[in-house]
Amino acid sequence: MTNIPVRMARWSAGHPWRAIAGWFLFVALCLGAGITVGGNAATGEDFRIGEAGRGEALAAEGGLEQKPLERVLITAPPHTGTLDRAAADAAARDVTRRMEKLPEVRSVAPPVRSDDGTALRVDVTLKGPELEGKKHVDPLRAQTEEVRERHPGVRVEETGSPSISQGVEEQRGSDLARTEMVALPVTLIVLLIVFRSVAMAMVPLLLALSSIAGAIGLSMLASHAFPDNGVGTNVILLIGLAVGVDYTLFYLKRDREERSRSGGGLTSEAVVELAAATSGRAVVVSGMAVAASSATLYLAGDVIFSSIATGAIVVTLVAVASSLTVLPALLAKLGIRAERRAERKAARAEQRGKPEQPARPRRDTGRFTAATLRVTSRRPGTMLGLAVAFMLALAAPLLSLNLTDMGREIHSREIPAMQTYDRLNAAYPELKSMHQVLVRAEPGQADEVADALGELRQRAEDDPLLAGKAKLATSPNQRISLLELPVPHHVSTDEAQESLDRVRDTYVPATVGALTGTDVAVTGDVARYADYPDHQKRKLPLIIGALLLVTFAMTVWAFRSVVLGLVGVVLNLLSAAASLGLLVFVFQGSWAEGLLGFDSTGSIGSRVPLLLLVILFGLSMDYQVFVISRIREAALRGVPTREAVLEGVGSSARVVTSAALVMVTVFGSFVGLHIMEMKQMGFSLAAAVLLDAVIIRITILPAMMLLLGKASWWPSRSMARAQGTDRTPAAPPLEKVG
Repeated sequence: MTNIPVRMARWSAGHPWRAIAGWFLFVALCLGAGITVGGNAATGEDFRIGEAGRGEALAAEGGLEQKPLERVLITAPPHTGTLDRAAADAAARDVTRRMEKLPEVRSVAPPVRSDDGTALRVDVTLKGPELEGKKHVDPLRAQTEEVRERHPGVRVEETGSPSISQGVEEQRGSDLARTEMVALPVTLIVLLIVFRSVAMAMVPLLLALSSIAGAIGLSMLASHAFPDNGVGTNVILLIGLAVGVDYTLFYLKRDREERSRSGGGLTSEAVVELAAATSGRAVVVSGMAVAASSATLYLAGDVIFSSIATGAIVVTLVAVASSLTVLPALLAKLGIRAERRAERKAARAEQRGKPEQPARPRRDTGRFTAATLRVTSRRPGTMLGLAVAFMLALAAPLLSLNLTDMGREIHSREIPAMQTYDRLNAAYPELKSMHQVLVRAEPGQADEVADALGELRQRAEDDPLLAGKAKLATSPNQRISLLELPVPHHVSTDEAQESLDRVRDTYVPATVGALTGTDVAVTGDVARYADYPDHQKRKLPLIIGALLLVTFAMTVWAFRSVVLGLVGVVLNLLSAAASLGLLVFVFQGSWAEGLLGFDSTGSIGSRVPLLLLVILFGLSMDYQVFVISRIREAALRGVPTREAVLEGVGSSARVVTSAALVMVTVFGSFVGLHIMEMKQMGFSLAAAVLLDAVIIRITILPAMMLLLGKASWWPSRSMARAQGTDRTPAAPPLEKVG
């Protein structure tokens, strides 16, 4: 593993312009291939989960699946009193006439007046699959706008899943552009502080951005094997900037250390090789750990997590490749430039008769780290107990974790379609959500199924939790029947969830569920909202187990130590638990709403814990590998483990802190997003990285290794020999032949 980065660095440093040109050609080819082939977007079939997904499959089999639906709402203008019925009817006729002419429209339903007479609506069904409605909604919105202008006596507006999806997508794009405007300059400032050189600071940023570009192209190709649900690019930006800067930062810092240590006695190429032999190996191990951790998301059996895993794996591997190929070339060129600048400076100083004094080496251990390590070295048990107690206190709110799917009603009201959505639900409460009962049976059972569904409909209409008129539909071949039950409650409410339980556990078993030879499933808005978190909860133990195994195996492989593998597992669990507990404390309550700009749902997005665990386990391996690598280097030189721990943690503290600050900046910028799950994800990752860098790596890890002493390396034979604990007798020397 050590030889591969060294050989690549040797070639790259020896042929810098070829390496640089080759890298950017590789990025261009990846991006060009992706654009040429195009991406493969996920379809409705890819999102089916649990009983709700089974019901959707039955509906699709009978041609009864949900279609993209837009609703034009006609109400009285603001602050004008009651609705002018004649004006509303005229506007509805105009809407109907215009919509029927559009090629994107499948059908237009007759206008429906609200029970209280305050609104009139026109339902417009689009052609094509439900998920593609947002691509074809613009002509409908344009017609709605024209109707609004022609009928000033009423308020005419449009909402629906396509409009809301389009609005959310536009808002997400705007939010991400704003976060990039914050993250990139802050990252550059951090790098300028670390390196005090514009050229050196630009290298990590340039490589990270080029890695992101290449990964976007490759992910488009990969989407034909793992369909992209639309978040792949966001993940690539999030992870790519973090790991891309981190890996380059580790390499650059080691290059500077070796250059300073050599005092000009080594060529730039030789210095790059030394950096490759140490940090290059750490980058490879870290990258493989991130990729392996991300791959566990495939176990979730969910297109969203598969898309995230693909994006994370691709961008991580591309970032590793950039660090091993083009980075040595850039370092060699910058090193030669620095050497020439130093020679000119020395020559000018000699001409003035004032020989230049060698620069005083800069300490890598900051004051806070040095003070913490002094206390930890004196009282490791006390510091370990206090730090662990602090992390467990942060983790305590995790006991009240409430996972839910984030329903449509939580979207930002800055989206115009969401404002209309609220007014539509106020006038037509039966539209808030629905249950769909799907039955598959032989055509000869059609009458029997219809009678059973009729009985179910009667029970539902008598239930106060289920209001509105139920609708019954049957497929042309009489095999699939669909009963839609309106629910006058948003999917996230207790009433909606209770109504689902009644339908599934009481009404269906007593009616269509009692028929023989039938397949019954309950789907719909409420069912999807309930089934998705349940699915995640069932998958969580499997993925956590896989993550722990990956963490253990990667650490043992990297350091040949079972003890350090167990330590890595414990530290990752502690870091994840503390950050999740902090997330629950902040977002399930309402005290931080004004501070972070959100309306609490009293829950955490069902995807957030899994994503946090996977990404955190991968990224924390960056620090784990880098810090322990420095400790191991010292220990292999024969430095006693105690001194090696203090030396390794102290020498890596500044770069770990710098890398953490970059990650916290990138992840923290997502807290400003409007989408709740992304806001929660950004906050939890920023908190996790900060805790990992400050508490885990500077306090808990050194304290544990100080207490373990030489046992930290068990059963590594090479470390036992270096530390003088190998009891195996040496092999007798070979006799000289001849």
